Amino acid sequence: MASFNKVILIGNMTADPELRQTATGLSVCSFTIAVNRRFSKADQGQQNVDFINIVAWRQQAEFVSRYFKKGNPILICGQLQTRTWTDNQNQKRYATEVQADEVSFVTSAAQSGAQSAPAANGSYTPDAYGAPAFNSAPSVNFEEIPNDGDLPF
Repeated sequence: MASFNKVILIGNMTADPELRQTATGLSVCSFTIAVNRRFSKADQGQQNVDFINIVAWRQQAEFVSRYFKKGNPILICGQLQTRTWTDNQNQKRYATEVQADEVSFVTSAAQSGAQSAPAANGSYTPDAYGAPAFNSAPSVNFEEIPNDGDLPF
């Protein structure tokens, strides 16, 4: 039987992310995002929110800790995972969290209020990115077709 485990979330960071290192030197970042539910109870007059625990590893962990802070919107693609352990009081504990495979910005730097440093000697725009130039003069390599009736389309 086939199985599929994919989670896509957009929410806001509830606190600054915590970046740690494992004993072997791997970066791991744990954080929680608040995700509004699509539907809410009409009699309450407020939208319900779910708080989802996220874990990111390696480059994703470093990316989150460097560019995100409390309140920032964030997009997470990953998979749902559960784990169990026994605590100090010999009680069995469970955790459900999203293992982040992809992390991305939801808004641009300009929208989020971040400012990038200007280039040292002003800005550089290659010619390829400039405004297109149009030439209205007839092309020498253009052959006029007198009748379109012979075209196969």
